[in-house]
Amino acid sequence: MSPMGIRMSPFGVAVFCFFGVAIVLYHLYAGVLTGRLAALRKKDVDLRELLAASVEAAVLGGKEVKKVREENSLKERSKGKTKEGENELLTMGDLLSHRKMYNLIRNTFPEVTVNSEEHDNMVDQIAVWSRDIPADIVEKIEGGRKVPAESVTVWIDPLDATQEYTENLVKYVTTMVCVAVDGRPVIGVIHQPFTGFTAWALVHHGSNMSPRSAYSVSPPKVIVSRSHSGKVKSYIRNAFGNGTTIVEAGGAGYKVLSLLQMPAGDQDDVDQADVYVHITFIKKWDICAGAALLTAMGGHMTSLKGEDIDYSETALTTGGLVASVGVDHKSILERLPSWDPNKQ
Repeated sequence: MSPMGIRMSPFGVAVFCFFGVAIVLYHLYAGVLTGRLAALRKKDVDLRELLAASVEAAVLGGKEVKKVREENSLKERSKGKTKEGENELLTMGDLLSHRKMYNLIRNTFPEVTVNSEEHDNMVDQIAVWSRDIPADIVEKIEGGRKVPAESVTVWIDPLDATQEYTENLVKYVTTMVCVAVDGRPVIGVIHQPFTGFTAWALVHHGSNMSPRSAYSVSPPKVIVSRSHSGKVKSYIRNAFGNGTTIVEAGGAGYKVLSLLQMPAGDQDDVDQADVYVHITFIKKWDICAGAALLTAMGGHMTSLKGEDIDYSETALTTGGLVASVGVDHKSILERLPSWDPNKQ
């Protein structure tokens, strides 16, 4: 008998314990189930927000690039060799820009895959998008266009044209962000740190750039990499004739801008070309942003064989590239000699 004179039957104790255990198990199971359902629920990202964050990241990275160059505190070193035997350089400009750009996008959109040319163990938890959307983006791009986060791959180039950067040929230098959805480039941002101009595009929805009013293909003016101009010059002349004008330049981002109509105040800072050709291996963070910009204007960036480039997988693309806008891309491809970058 209990101290109060109330007798607890064994059956009642058993029922009480049963319901107590059942309640505990219910809450545990419900918590696990809720967590699993949340994990299964797809997270979407807004493309206009991702575009605005990409612009902000490129601009902030560009400020670091410009500051390091102006202070002459590059501290450059080689991080390896290219397939052609050239040094791949790393400077403090590359590294500090990477930290700004990578952490801003990674912290703001933690569900998406982010690939950067550079790698660093420093994590900046504070770096995050300001939530500001530039006026020209608000004017041209509607919000609410969302895609599943799992379909998004972001490619960052914290400093394109590092070799030229070390030579103080700063007109070639850009910072770039590209967003690919299911492997197709849909957002491209190319920022020029030393002029302050930023080109951007969201495929099928708008851009602050446009093609030029006229292009020439008989023959075209072709822009190529200055780092291996010997082989590519022969290749271009075999395709378009000895009278073809060939422009040597640094930076894939710069070369894409050379195909477009630059704003009046920035025209003198960028050469003009009709076609961009690259005949060796190249990384996707170098070309994805340019591919998105060209695609937004009805242009093309393909391999030398005319194949589309998948931007959802490995960083290296091995088929060379041809980029154009405002011309018949297929006819350009048909004039190119057979060439296998893998055998060069």
